[in-house]
Order: sequence, then structure tokens, then C-alpha cells
Amino acid sequence: QVQLVESGGGSVQAGGSLRLSCAASGYTYSSVCMGWFRQAPGKEREKVATIDSDGNTSYTDSVKGRFTISQDNAKNTLYLQMNSLKPEDTAMYYCAAVGGDYCHLLRVLGYWGRGTQVTVSS
Repeated sequence: QVQLVESGGGSVQAGGSLRLSCAASGYTYSSVCMGWFRQAPGKEREKVATIDSDGNTSYTDSVKGRFTISQDNAKNTLYLQMNSLKPEDTAMYYCAAVGGDYCHLLRVLGYWGRGTQVTVSS
């Protein structure tokens, strides 16, 4: 059973930084795509960033240059370093994973964590 547990959320002022972590366990895929999504109240869940087993990354335009996704394969942990945070980054952040490096299927086929709240005040 794949389990994903997020941590690192919190409340910060605009311009601040946070690092989210996602501890993964229970999957035996030889390759995997992992990513971060976020959902603000009243809005649809939005893909923030993804990374595949080759280290290829992608970001939504609104976070490019501010957020960095990375992974520590030895620790089975995914990270999201968030700098220059803005109030519009306020959301619940979710970690997701899908086997086979199918990043384009992450939203519909992925395993999900329960999320960690990020609140940015102006």
C-alpha cells in the first residue's frame, strides 16, 4: 500500500520561505513520477510541480523561479522549496505519485497524501 505523508506547511508572511516534505513508502515501481499539487478554497486542484525518476522537472508558470522540486531517493522523500511566497500561494498542498514515470497521468492515476496547509499573509 503506497503511503504519502506531507509535512512542513505553516503560516508565513509574504516574501518568506517554506520547505515541504513528502515521505513516501510502500511502492515498488522501478520508476515513478512525483509531484506537488495545491488547492485553495473554492478553486480546482492545481498542479504545482512534478519530477520524474530521471530528475526532469516541470512547473506551473506562476511558481517558476520561486519554487524548486527535488527528491532524495535514498530517503524516499520529495521536497518543495518555496521562496518569495505570495498570498496567492495560500492553499492546501498535496503530494502525489504515480508509477512508470507517467507524469501526465499523475492527477488521475496517482496516489495522494492528505495535504499540508500553507498560509501566506500580506
